[in-house]
Amino acid sequence: MTEATSIGTRRDLMRGAAAGLATRVCLRMRQARAAEKMSQAQAEYRDTPNGLYSCAMCSLFEPPAACKVVEGEISKDGWCKAFALAD
Repeated sequence: MTEATSIGTRRDLMRGAAAGLATRVCLRMRQARAAEKMSQAQAEYRDTPNGLYSCAMCSLFEPPAACKVVEGEISKDGWCKAFALAD
């Protein structure tokens, strides 16, 4: 009976360790994604549209004032070289 108890305990321990490792990996990936954003200077961001194209039309724009790839506050009327027309 002690053998069955210790096997169950080891399995629980291994499952817990695996879950903890997966959680750490996910957290690090989230931090890495945040660090991958370009500065506004690198993206050549400007507060004015490029003709008809503006951040509001871009698939990377996150309302009300953010971008998936450019750091800082982003105007919906702005534009940068990372512009990707939303479908």
